[in-house]
Amino acid sequence: MFTGIVQDVGVVDALTHEQHQSLFVFATKLDMSAWHRGDSVAVDGCCLTITDFPDAKQKLWAATLSPETMSLTRFSEVNIGDKVNLEPALRMGDALGGHMVSGHIDDVAKVVSMTDVGEHKQITFEVPDGLKQYVVVKGSVTLNGVSLTVNTVEGHQFSVNLIPHTLEHTNLHELEKGDRVNLETDLLGRYVERILNCKTQEQT
Repeated sequence: MFTGIVQDVGVVDALTHEQHQSLFVFATKLDMSAWHRGDSVAVDGCCLTITDFPDAKQKLWAATLSPETMSLTRFSEVNIGDKVNLEPALRMGDALGGHMVSGHIDDVAKVVSMTDVGEHKQITFEVPDGLKQYVVVKGSVTLNGVSLTVNTVEGHQFSVNLIPHTLEHTNLHELEKGDRVNLETDLLGRYVERILNCKTQEQT
């Protein structure tokens, strides 16, 4: 599990696309001394498993992405040198500063518009049809691994407000109109929907 509080903006150091998988190497400024193969790290909100440390002294670590992960995320568009938001998995006793994030990306959301509001930035995103019911005003969403509060919702579109700290310490400041980001909706909505559907089926 994760919180959606980004701890580092890393860089894609290398990548190789194979027939049935894609191999990524990431660079980070984080202390990796306690990291091990098999540990989880959220990369732009997507939970990836550490498979190797190509160069621990240079703080490089590797992960293998499946075709499904590539198809559901923005990683199919990522290139060497691109910046990615990083958050290691929660450990017992860590502060829960954002909200409970699974690291399982639902799909991608597209930037529709961007407006500067003083030092803040308001961004409107569009979500696929099957996910709009999980985005609610004052609810939580995770965009490229960043825990954010939904300000407005209208149809397939919703807006969030990025404060200066978020803009400075994540890759969201690089977004432009038309860009796509990894989207994870709040888990609570899915559980509520499932419970209601089961009750409806029991009553029919």
